[in-house]
This record gives sequence, C-alpha cells and structure tokens, in this order.
Amino acid sequence: MATISGPAYVVGDNIDTDQIIPAQYLMLVPTVLEELRKLGSYALSGLPDDLYPERFVEPGEETARYPILIAGRNFGCGSSREHAPIALGAAGCRIVIAESYARIFFRNSVSTGVLFPYECVDRLCDRIRTGEQVEVNLEEEFLSAGGVRYRLKPLGEARPVIEAGGIFQYARKTGMVPLA
Repeated sequence: MATISGPAYVVGDNIDTDQIIPAQYLMLVPTVLEELRKLGSYALSGLPDDLYPERFVEPGEETARYPILIAGRNFGCGSSREHAPIALGAAGCRIVIAESYARIFFRNSVSTGVLFPYECVDRLCDRIRTGEQVEVNLEEEFLSAGGVRYRLKPLGEARPVIEAGGIFQYARKTGMVPLA
C-alpha cells in the first residue's frame, strides 16, 4: 500500500474520544462483525451539528466516504477508549493526519493497527476543506492536495506495527509471540 487517496473529512482542535465515539456505543463489541459495523456507523457522531453539518457517516450508512481524516491539535483527547480508532477504522477511515494527538489515542491507533496516525508539519485543518480530494504517499510521507505537497512527520518504528495489523499481529509476525 503506497498511497491512500480520496475525499478528506476535516475537523478542528481538541476532538475528544466522546466526539469520536459517544459513550452509549461502547457496549458494542468490536470482535463481533455485526457490532463492529454498527460501531463504524457511529464514528464521529458526537461532533456538534452546528460546527459539523456534514456528517462523517451519513445516517443509515455503516461507512463514510472519507478514507482520510484531517484534524487540528490534540486529536483523541479524553478517555482511553480503544473504541475510538476502531470506530474510525470500521467506518472506512484509513489514516488520520493531525497537528498533534493525545498520547493514548496515538498508542491505541498503533496497537490496534486499524489506521495510520500521522502528524502534519503544517496546520492542514485550516488549508483543506471537507470533501477535498487528497492523496497520502505512505512511502515518502507527504500529503498532496490542490497541487500542493505537505510533509508529514515520519511514523518511524510504529509503521511496521500498524502495517502488521496491530501489536499482537506484529509480535506474532516477528517471532516475539509464538503462532497459535
């Protein structure tokens, strides 16, 4: 997988885990396929309608048309729920590009392996609009939008963990944990 492209969904600063997946949906079990799909249908449903009139996942749908989420500072702040990156991944999001992350959201993204949590050098949430077509080059770690290339901070040693499908799959793949 060298590139991820499609329309971006853009949010601002301090998007917390309750906005990513409201607490009433935490009873859904991600290891049950039907419940995982439901979890994805509620991704970002906690965002205020007045600030985000265009929904990430349309009512009645299970997935979003946005494989790329662009955010401001402190994305994923709040509680330490693993459901937050899992819900985004279940909705079809493959990469989040934020100015900065709450540490626990970043760690949950890596350990679950459901999406790439890149940090951007520029404040992209002020330069890109929801629905704008973007392309992320994972090999060279940059985002292209409107003919402009924006550099992303390298994922470093976290990248192979995500590509393996999370920390447990990575441990199995590298021989740290015996195959079951």
